[in-house]
Amino acid sequence: MARKIVPVLLLLLAASGFAWWRSREEARRHVYTGFVEGEERMLRGEVAARAVEIPFAEGDRVPAGAVVAKLDTAGIDAQVASRRRELGVIDADIEAQKERVRVAESTWPRDVRARQADVDQALAAARNAEQSLVREGELARTGASTAQQLDDARSRRDQANAALARARDMLARSQAEGGNVDLARRQLETLQRRRELAQSQVDELLVQRAKHEVRAPDVETVVQTRFVWPGELVQPGTPILSVLDPRDKYVQVYVPVEDLQLLRVGRRVKIELDSAPGVFRPGEVSFVADQANFTPEKIETRGDRLGQVYRAKVRILEGAEQMQPGAEGNVTLADESAPP
Repeated sequence: MARKIVPVLLLLLAASGFAWWRSREEARRHVYTGFVEGEERMLRGEVAARAVEIPFAEGDRVPAGAVVAKLDTAGIDAQVASRRRELGVIDADIEAQKERVRVAESTWPRDVRARQADVDQALAAARNAEQSLVREGELARTGASTAQQLDDARSRRDQANAALARARDMLARSQAEGGNVDLARRQLETLQRRRELAQSQVDELLVQRAKHEVRAPDVETVVQTRFVWPGELVQPGTPILSVLDPRDKYVQVYVPVEDLQLLRVGRRVKIELDSAPGVFRPGEVSFVADQANFTPEKIETRGDRLGQVYRAKVRILEGAEQMQPGAEGNVTLADESAPP
């Protein structure tokens, strides 16, 4: 009987020794258990429209920048066409107004010069008639001219002054037409501003139309969940697809407070999945939370403080595509004497 008990005791001692050695080894290596996770990106609609085409299903690979959903553009297309027709009308008005400005700018100076010449001619005629009247008056006083001739000279003088007054009035009117040229220029500027406003409205509509195509991120991703099917109404903010970058994954672990000083951002680690024991992949600590998790309601003892843990993310540097989200594994930190 004693012979049977001895091997059992030895076996128990060996098992307990191995467990003690393993616990010491893991404590020395600082092993933390966590799960593989990925940053899912939610692709959402930005406008209210009905889904027309969603070419990707769950599990499909999506090329970088690909169109993952097309929404109905009938309404926005009608608005764009209407604004473009309005632009066409404004463009025609601008061309017509430019012609009016060109004609006004070219004819007005010539008209003013012609009216000024008429004034100069009428002024010379009025002066000549005035001098003739003075001579006739002198001749009439000496008897060399008759009263009839003096009256004729006075009549010619009055007619010349009247013609001068008319010429000056026409010149003033021509000069005042310069204001019409300024008015035509201001009308042209108003039309040009209207066109700029209409063009900005068209550009805004085109931006809205571009939002009727929902695009993938600028990296290749894999569809995780599909939320909308063709024919369904999409509202702004409605999730359409969730995608995951297969190369952007991490292991989330929780680190005890006493190990926090060892786990710093940038620290290199090793990742071993339960599904591939003995296969270690390199990783790097990319995030350590500022606040502890699972904090007791009241911290009264040192044990309470040491019971806190901090959430950390370990970015997978190699082989992330082969790691499925949800897979469990260990993150190992070498002791401080070993190179990271």
